[in-house]
Amino acid sequence: MADAEIGVIGGSGFYSFLDDVSEVAVDTPYGAPSDSVFLGKIAGRQVAFLPRHGRSHHLPPHRINYRANMWALRSLGVRQVLGPCAVGGLRPEFGPGTLLVPDQLVDRTKARTQTYFDGEPLPDGSTPNVVHLTFADPYCPAGREAALAAARGRDWEPVDGGTLVVIEGPRFSTRAESRWHAAQGWSVVGMTGHPEAVLARELSLCYTSLTLVTDLDAGTETGHGVSHEEVFRVFAQNVDRLREVLFDAVAALPDNDARNCLCTDAHAGWDLGIELP
Repeated sequence: MADAEIGVIGGSGFYSFLDDVSEVAVDTPYGAPSDSVFLGKIAGRQVAFLPRHGRSHHLPPHRINYRANMWALRSLGVRQVLGPCAVGGLRPEFGPGTLLVPDQLVDRTKARTQTYFDGEPLPDGSTPNVVHLTFADPYCPAGREAALAAARGRDWEPVDGGTLVVIEGPRFSTRAESRWHAAQGWSVVGMTGHPEAVLARELSLCYTSLTLVTDLDAGTETGHGVSHEEVFRVFAQNVDRLREVLFDAVAALPDNDARNCLCTDAHAGWDLGIELP
């Protein structure tokens, strides 16, 4: 398989303009990922881009094969992952265009497989053991530092820290749900980013989320509430800026062999029962 250092999970707008992009089809024990993986270079570093929803955006959040996506990236050599996503703001000060780099995560999904270590046999006959891993701090501190510095370098003052609550989707929240999320002190709400973060941790990958606020969630505004068109419009207005931040963050991430964070050995001492790619 081709080698890559860093993975970016996002849309085609993050790689489509690069020169010498190669497309690689990857198979995994968990089925096919969302799409082919696209390989290109940024600042001399080989980066693997994976469209989270597929290149035609045909996969809703609850049907994404998150296990296959993260496994595919690791099998290509990726050890650090940047995961940008669109979110709704849960506080009035987090309006459209805000870039927030969360340090905490709340899972409110309902039907997503979110572990490799469930004791279920794989097609090759191997069986992963049941593993309980530490997840108190879901995001990589080095990745967060690189993302924050990259945003500031582009004159886009980010929000340093906050809680991303991930809902099942594909519908948006009711006003009551949104007000409850805000009352808990959570910052932004989205439909992706979990179980990406925990699967990355199980694979000893560093994972950093960058959340772009596209709207104020239904409970924090008056009027009709959030619309699909509004989310895509605001995201499109900011995609070039976000791409610049992502690429600067890629350049600032540590070398893979220099990583010394918890992400690298979260399951140290456990017998995994399977060999990671």
